[in-house]
Amino acid sequence: MRTLTKDMQNKISPEAAVTLLRDGNARFVNNLKLNRNLLQQVNETSDGQHPFAVIISCMDSRTSAELIFDQGLGDVFSIRIAGNVINEDILGSAEFGCKVVGAKVIVVMGHTGCGAIKGSIANVDLGHLHFITHKVQRCIPSLKAKYPNASENDMCSHVTRENILMGVSDLKSRSSILEEMNYKGEIKIVGALYDISTGIVEFLDA
Repeated sequence: MRTLTKDMQNKISPEAAVTLLRDGNARFVNNLKLNRNLLQQVNETSDGQHPFAVIISCMDSRTSAELIFDQGLGDVFSIRIAGNVINEDILGSAEFGCKVVGAKVIVVMGHTGCGAIKGSIANVDLGHLHFITHKVQRCIPSLKAKYPNASENDMCSHVTRENILMGVSDLKSRSSILEEMNYKGEIKIVGALYDISTGIVEFLDA
């Protein structure tokens, strides 16, 4: 598998970038990862990088974006934070990845069984953790009103999905750079849900 060059990156459309991720996840699920010479990629990326995607995912040890999407060195920017929430540092990193380096898609990827989501629902307040839980909790009152009889697991699922969509919305509404690039079709901003029991990624815009 060839390492991405600037010319190759330029030829990838936002839609094609999503397809590359979908195809990579299909390989991961079927244990058919591409053959890569990672040491060669270390050498080929030593003077520069040309990733086609920015993936904002949870810090959970089971959710490594490069593995889940079967990507090599230099293919994706991987931004990880508990609960895959969006803050100013995440916004700046995504702006750098797209506007400066040329990535074509931003994926906000949550996952099933997320501890940050469970902690937010349970109103856990520990040290600086509230900076994360407060972002997630924005959607909880309306979801509890919508699903008053939801089980604990079902509520966790509802909040996980809504938190992903809030992340997508935050990227579009809080960054004029990303909003403009998305409006012009230069990038695509999508949500995704990773199932930790199957390895399958569901793109929520589908």
